[in-house]
Amino acid sequence: MREIVLDTETTGLDPRPPERGGTGDRIVEIACLELVNHVPTGNEFQRYINPERPMSADAFAVHGLSDEFLADKPVFADITDDLLGFLGDSRLVIHNAEFDLRFINAELDRLKRPALKLEAVDTVQLARQRFPGARASLDELCKRFEIDLAVRAKHGALVDVTLLAQVYLELIGGRQTGFVLTGFETAVQERSIDGAAAPRATRPPRPAPLAHGPSPAELEAHAKLVGRLKQPVWLKS
Repeated sequence: MREIVLDTETTGLDPRPPERGGTGDRIVEIACLELVNHVPTGNEFQRYINPERPMSADAFAVHGLSDEFLADKPVFADITDDLLGFLGDSRLVIHNAEFDLRFINAELDRLKRPALKLEAVDTVQLARQRFPGARASLDELCKRFEIDLAVRAKHGALVDVTLLAQVYLELIGGRQTGFVLTGFETAVQERSIDGAAAPRATRPPRPAPLAHGPSPAELEAHAKLVGRLKQPVWLKS
């Protein structure tokens, strides 16, 4: 199963144009991370976008993307085909999905293109179902699940999808504290880098003369065990 963890950064909170009562805010960064069977494959899509309008002070305080930095970046129309190609028909995983989908669909509407109609999992709703009454921000969920937030000095779409992928795994019951299989973490790390199947640890073979039979020591231990049995079940009439 293929899923895409998605996040955006924007110039503000309302993508509706002024003639529809909004402030005409735009996307300035979009990032996607591919999961296959809930495992990151290392396949990512990330673009900074020139919003063709000034950045609001409040938004700049959140993500730190300035008008000067975004001035030479592509506009949304230039990245649309690449974005849609990456998404394909996969299910989306988004924190507060309604917000990001409103912005993406507003950008598509400006280009006279159809709105996204992909299935979307909202991790805010998952968190509220699992932890009623608790805060459901990405920061709070990372703290709850002991996921390192050191990389999140400021909001950034690529950083956030990386964190969200870990939170999503926790929310669907993927990792259990204290239940660790030998070599599991290394296997996941190797798979997350190249997308290959995780390596499986194997025991060394027995020496050739023994093949699959018991060793002399095992035969002796078995004989001692049987000798201690007073009424073996296989001898009862």
